[in-house]
Amino acid sequence: MASVPPDKRRIVELDRVYKFYRREAPVLRGASLVIERGEFLYVTGPSGAGKSTLLRLLYRGDRADGGRVLFCGRDVGTLSDASVPFLRRNIGIVFQDFRILRTRSVFDNVAIALEVLGAPARVIRHKVLQTLAAVGLEGRDSDLAGVLSGGEQQRVAIARALVNDPPLLLADEPTGNLDPELSLDVSGLFSDANRAGTTVVFATHDRALLMARPHRTVALVEGELVDLGPLGVDAAADAARAMVA
Repeated sequence: MASVPPDKRRIVELDRVYKFYRREAPVLRGASLVIERGEFLYVTGPSGAGKSTLLRLLYRGDRADGGRVLFCGRDVGTLSDASVPFLRRNIGIVFQDFRILRTRSVFDNVAIALEVLGAPARVIRHKVLQTLAAVGLEGRDSDLAGVLSGGEQQRVAIARALVNDPPLLLADEPTGNLDPELSLDVSGLFSDANRAGTTVVFATHDRALLMARPHRTVALVEGELVDLGPLGVDAAADAARAMVA
């Protein structure tokens, strides 16, 4: 029987995915999801619902215990360890705790994503400065990252994730350590990246953010993914409030 070619519109697909930790109830219980290229998707649910687990499966920070996780048609769970770095070069990742090098300059923090790819110095300088300007840090390249405010440090982390133009950007509660005004400001950078063509998967339980910048939203409910549609729709918004309460 001939194999079916992957749908090129689909950048991510979860096919009946299960994930267990020890003897606890499954974090993911037959979860299925399709994310198309160029989409902005929120993943919501209360703390402990499995949002971080879901993202880890996408960049092979963990393996599923059942089902398939596909990136551009390839099952990431079957990749060899040697192939995982190549996968991650195509995925930008932003975490809640920034994970920046506090004793290095802003420039160095962003440049490292290109240095590991062996990019020429002139290309690195051009791309880093261009990306810093895009996230509102123009002229801050020589500052030590550790002296920046929390919002500025998260901008550095976002710039690092975007500098090599990944087709997929994953954000794991990226505004969780920021105040509401900064959260809305920083979340706008992900919308900017999405408008430029990057697919964004944004995990959050921030109700105000979900309503302020509506996009298609899925909720993790008892290990399953429930598609709420765009939260601009009143019925979906009511469902979201109940699920993330």
